[in-house]
Amino acid sequence: MRKLSTQHDIDLMIGKLLRAGVITASVITILGGIIYLYQNHGTMPDYKAIPGHHDLFEGASLYLREISTILPQVFRLDGAAIVQLGLIVLIATPILRVLFSLVSFIIEKDKLYIGITLVVLSIIFINMIFGLH
Repeated sequence: MRKLSTQHDIDLMIGKLLRAGVITASVITILGGIIYLYQNHGTMPDYKAIPGHHDLFEGASLYLREISTILPQVFRLDGAAIVQLGLIVLIATPILRVLFSLVSFIIEKDKLYIGITLVVLSIIFINMIFGLH
């Protein structure tokens, strides 16, 4: 493998990363949707209002809200969990792009952009950890 020597090479790799992430997420989500429809006999979820609150709806089932509970269900071929996994991959794709950019800035020794990228990553991870539920 040749050395990443130009910004053009890095841009091409970032483009391939984004393309691969979106395609992978799409395939996972479509597969999960097909499995979900098969498991639920083609019916849509019943979106019920929360009792006493006619304008609020129940969210996703609790097991679909955390990666630690989604993954075991994916291995059991739960369609809804597979769709959630596809969405996780889709969300992770631009985060991986930022991480890859950080590596490229470190290779280039561009301190300003290293700092900016670290701030962006910090904001993303803080929101993921302490975000509203």
